[in-house]
Amino acid sequence: MGHVHAEITLKNVHDKEAALDGRIKEEDIRSLTVDVMVDTGATRLCINEEIRQKLGLKIIRARIANVANGTIMSQITEPVEVSWKDRPVHCNAAVIPSLKRPLLGVIPLEEMDLTVNPVTQELVGAHGDEWVELSISPFED
Repeated sequence: MGHVHAEITLKNVHDKEAALDGRIKEEDIRSLTVDVMVDTGATRLCINEEIRQKLGLKIIRARIANVANGTIMSQITEPVEVSWKDRPVHCNAAVIPSLKRPLLGVIPLEEMDLTVNPVTQELVGAHGDEWVELSISPFED
């Protein structure tokens, strides 16, 4: 299988919350649109330090990560919003300093109900193109 690329938008979740509360303007939400390589061998979203800094994401912990050429110590960020078309999800990102292009791993793919079409080499909805998001209130009986 070849390389599959996709355009996604990353947003700082805390900035989005601050905008909803009126603490910052919506146009001040730190956001980037990036070309990612879809990597079904990666677990999570992987970004480099430059992207982490542009989004203003804080590091919340470190962990050992297995990569193609061995193991490295990676840093894990606070949640970031990942959006592909109309499918937003929140996930933590692994910061890998030497990374040239961000990787979109299986956790955010699964959360967005996406899969790779092996024939067309593109992202598609795992269960069709319809994306239905239900709003559930914790206060309802």
